[in-house]
Amino acid sequence: MIEKIDHIGIAVKSIEESKNFFEDILGLNVVFEETLPDSGVKALGLSIGESRLELLEAYGENSPIEKFIEKKGEGLHHIALKVDDIEKMLKLLKDKGFRLIDEKPRIGAEGKKIAFVHPKSTHGILMELVEEK
Repeated sequence: MIEKIDHIGIAVKSIEESKNFFEDILGLNVVFEETLPDSGVKALGLSIGESRLELLEAYGENSPIEKFIEKKGEGLHHIALKVDDIEKMLKLLKDKGFRLIDEKPRIGAEGKKIAFVHPKSTHGILMELVEEK
């Protein structure tokens, strides 16, 4: 069901300011950059081997990234797991009593299906499930 760690999400105040460290200093390659207005997020994907880092910047009002940074500061936001069947995984988690932020998948960066599992159910870690179309 779980295939691999898809990416690690990092909340930043400014993608432009953060990009220098990850791209120029660490030598990571940008694989995508997009704005997701419905999610209140600007995202920048950086390849690191077979996985990725995803820099997340607040976009618009009531952004979850803005709230996260206000409460906890910049840093690790979530761990994303690539799954082969997101609907099946969500049903399994719900049936086992896990608290879901998204009970149904939605479209995230790069057009992938995504859903979040509440950190209160996963030992304090915000988990994102990702299924490629």
